Amino acid sequence: MIDYSPLWETMKKKNISQYQLLKQGIDNKTLNRLKNNKNITVLTLLKLCEILDCTPNDIIYTKNKVLSV
Repeated sequence: MIDYSPLWETMKKKNISQYQLLKQGIDNKTLNRLKNNKNITVLTLLKLCEILDCTPNDIIYTKNKVLSV
């Protein structure tokens, strides 16, 4: 499972708003996906890292879940 709570914490620490992400090319659809812990592309992840000057670990947390078949 994907959790983007580190993103919001990083944004708060760096004083970056959602509006600033929009101005940098992160669209509303992507922001909604992030808010709802949905998948995003690697390119989007890299763009967020560039905007926030951080690593992927500062944006995303993954929780491993074992699936039974």
